Amino acid sequence: MSTNPRYEIILSWSDADQAFIAEVPKLPGCAADGLSYREALDAVEVVIAQWIETAKELGRLIPKPWGRLIFA
Repeated sequence: MSTNPRYEIILSWSDADQAFIAEVPKLPGCAADGLSYREALDAVEVVIAQWIETAKELGRLIPKPWGRLIFA
């Protein structure tokens, strides 16, 4: 599944899980893991699409994407 996520994604390593964790702060409960950085990122893109689809089906508010701007 290919998505075009515009939400901030935080990727970190979890010693407890021995996996990379990808979290989407703007979408409550939206997270995925993977054995590699890329695997976690690919998995969370699928979860973002599912999160949005489920929210639409339930008539829930979908938060607008945002991110941080970094200036060099």
